[in-house]
Amino acid sequence: MTIINDVTLRDGEQTAGVAFNAQEKIAIARALSESGVAEMEVGIPVIGAEEREIIRAIACLGLPSKLMVWGRMREEDLLSCVGCGADIVHLSVPVSDIQISHKLSRDRNWVLRSITRHVNEAREFGMEVSVGGEDASRADPDFLLRVMETAQIAGARRFRFADTLGLLDPFTTFDRIRRMRESSDLEIEIHAHDDLGLATANTLAACLAGATHANTTVNGLGERAGNAPLEEVVMGLRHIYGIETGIETRFFPRISELVSQASGRPIPANKSIVGESVFSHEAGIHVDGLLKHLSNYQNFDPAEVGREHRLVLGKHSGSKSVIDAYAKIGIHLAESEARPLLQRIRDHAVIHKSSPGTQDLKRFYLESSTCLEAG
Repeated sequence: MTIINDVTLRDGEQTAGVAFNAQEKIAIARALSESGVAEMEVGIPVIGAEEREIIRAIACLGLPSKLMVWGRMREEDLLSCVGCGADIVHLSVPVSDIQISHKLSRDRNWVLRSITRHVNEAREFGMEVSVGGEDASRADPDFLLRVMETAQIAGARRFRFADTLGLLDPFTTFDRIRRMRESSDLEIEIHAHDDLGLATANTLAACLAGATHANTTVNGLGERAGNAPLEEVVMGLRHIYGIETGIETRFFPRISELVSQASGRPIPANKSIVGESVFSHEAGIHVDGLLKHLSNYQNFDPAEVGREHRLVLGKHSGSKSVIDAYAKIGIHLAESEARPLLQRIRDHAVIHKSSPGTQDLKRFYLESSTCLEAG
């Protein structure tokens, strides 16, 4: 079983232009927890008093999900996490030579000393600790193992492998995580960004290689191109690898819409799993196949994610679609009656860039019937 640690309320909120208010954060936390998400990263305490109050409010809900807070590997951030009510503190530090040098103006030994110092301090405060390797995908793999060993000796329970720039592919991700898994007893968490459109694929590869935890965001929110979407990772793990996460997937549409409203980011119609059009069918060959047997064009039952198939009339429809659509409004057509109506429907779709509604279909039928009578 892979444990999902959803970071919508932290990295998702770091999407440019997105800011959740307290009520929205609480509502999202409740929805995620009710769906069975085992862990949530709920905020960054060092941001300020208001952020800490929201985190405490979420902690006071008594949700079954474990709560994590995020901070940099530094004193100020760690101290701000104390008393927030979170179960785990995540302390992040750059681990690539590029960022160690050009972001921190430090060296590798400083990183290792910082991990030892701050993880020990967090443990003294009674906190469970996750160490984050920022820009881990560009780090020296041997140095990463030293980072993990140092973190484990200091008392950390988890290491987060962050593909901060989203530059990995699934094959490299698998190799990196497999080597880490073979070399360390720490929990390993994959944190993938979608700059090349590979966040979901990289997350699945990491889980297959031995990652125990996966970071996700609802609808794939996150900095730049976003993070691995919760809905894609959960369904991919289930249907490709038979790996369960304990999440009730029927809740996805409600959670997706909730986050869409709170973030001000509409869900693209073709967004996998939760998009409005992903279970819609227009092409005649597909509709004919579905009507004969759902498995012809069904990867999984849409009811699994709280959805259902929708047959759409348009330019590419066939007469079977027309007969089915009219039957649903109480008009039963013969094949010969459907053909002239099909052309009317195709013309409507081209002109209006939309499917005809019920009133349009009734009008087409009446006009067609009148023409037949006149003929």
